[in-house]
Amino acid sequence: MSETMLLPWVASAGAGLCAAVIAWLAMRSLQAVPPQARAARPLRLPLWWRVLWPLAMVCSWHGRGLLSWRRRRRLEALLRQAGLQAYLEPHQVLGMQGATGLCAAGTALSGWLQSTDQPDIGNALLFAAVCGLAATILPRVWLRDQVRARRKMVLRSLPFVLDMTTLCVEGGLNLHGALQQAVDKGPDGPLREELQRALGETRAGMSRADALRQLAQRLDEPAVRTWVSALIQAESLGMNLAPILRAQADQRRAERFLLAEKLALQAPVKMLLPLIAFIFPCTFIILAFPIAMKLMEMLA
Repeated sequence: MSETMLLPWVASAGAGLCAAVIAWLAMRSLQAVPPQARAARPLRLPLWWRVLWPLAMVCSWHGRGLLSWRRRRRLEALLRQAGLQAYLEPHQVLGMQGATGLCAAGTALSGWLQSTDQPDIGNALLFAAVCGLAATILPRVWLRDQVRARRKMVLRSLPFVLDMTTLCVEGGLNLHGALQQAVDKGPDGPLREELQRALGETRAGMSRADALRQLAQRLDEPAVRTWVSALIQAESLGMNLAPILRAQADQRRAERFLLAEKLALQAPVKMLLPLIAFIFPCTFIILAFPIAMKLMEMLA
């Protein structure tokens, strides 16, 4: 058997051996991690997070010194906005970035070595490094997508919560009872969870104003901040809550209709690319095919 035929087999064997060594080192390192650092796998994370979780824990434990306080604060704010502060810590996100980078670099290196008969080690290592660096942003991108999805869910359920609170206040309930009814009857989502948490903190002894401020800080949504500020100011001044809540509900509902109109106006513009790239060429092919066949028959 010639050298060119043996080289892919050698590359495959080397990649498999490297993967086995990395897995063995990861398991040995994971045994060295203290039990309190090996938290249970978060249940709200996607499949690829759960698959890479052991390697991410190893990377997070060995890379704690690389996490500066500025980056920690940014990651804490991102996790709080995504509603994952109870499931993840900043050093675990950093560890997941390292795990995705290592897996992407190993996969790219193995694919490069197996795709060519005479691989260049320097180019292969450079390609693996570029793929690994590009893959490190995947956890941050996923977190930002979670923040956007959470904000959409909050804006979708906020008008109903405001209407329910307004009706309860106008019916004679106090603010705490109105918020409790909004939690009991409201739709499932992050706003209901945060309201339930704020009511629990109020029952535990925290003032209602502080609990609502922390709710607005966790959600980090301008509409929620405006609503919370109006509630706190009206309660501190002894004002009637019903007109304020009614105005807030009408404003949020108008904003939701304006957003729907904006998305409806954007739909034709977003359809231009599929029309030009897929529908128009197929239409032209269907129209031009009979003409082309007639021309071929006349020329023949």
